[in-house]
Amino acid sequence: MLLSQKIVNFAIRMPFYFDINILDTIFKGLMIGILASAPMGPVGILCVQRTLNKGRWFGFVTGLGATASDLIYAVITGVGMSFVMDLVNNAQNRFILQVTGSIMLLIFGIISFRSNPTKNMHKSGTVKGSYVHNAVTAFFVTLSNPLIILLFMACFAQMAFIIPDHPFLMLTGYLSIIGGAVLWWFGLTWLIDQIRMKFEDYGIVLINKIIGSIVILVSIIVLMGTVFNLFTIHY
Repeated sequence: MLLSQKIVNFAIRMPFYFDINILDTIFKGLMIGILASAPMGPVGILCVQRTLNKGRWFGFVTGLGATASDLIYAVITGVGMSFVMDLVNNAQNRFILQVTGSIMLLIFGIISFRSNPTKNMHKSGTVKGSYVHNAVTAFFVTLSNPLIILLFMACFAQMAFIIPDHPFLMLTGYLSIIGGAVLWWFGLTWLIDQIRMKFEDYGIVLINKIIGSIVILVSIIVLMGTVFNLFTIHY
């Protein structure tokens, strides 16, 4: 009787659990994946160059290589932050961490907006190489920049992405990060491929400023929402 009652109770709660937790985690993961991929750093420039010089799919697999490296740093960040979740569960500490995360995102946005990613850009060679070669080189270029962990920390903190003792939710979240990153690289290479004949260095700068502006706007909105308690995040 007790076992059957537990099964019934679980069945009653499961739709609510799925709707609220799974969908919320998927959305957060997609957003984190896009935010982590969007800043026009070395791999972003490499992706644009290869799309222009070699073709769209060479640029896309470059993004996939970067995504694999980003996933490693995302997992490292998540594991590290999971050890301090007892501290974060305190409302005051959580508030401070969320504000700090918003400020860090704002700084990333300002740096992206003010930077000129074409400054040290060089044209790729005419040798295309294989898709695997393009993906692997992008993987190691991204892996050589561990500062991406700071961006993941900011995103994880503000979005309350880490949920201790819920491995299925966290797996879903990490898969969603991959999905968000893949969506970004797919969309970026599609856009560059469509306007390749008119694309110049200024186009890269313009994309970078648009990305920076969006990150700045989002971080300010989230920061104000946190400060004035407009967004309530539950653990």
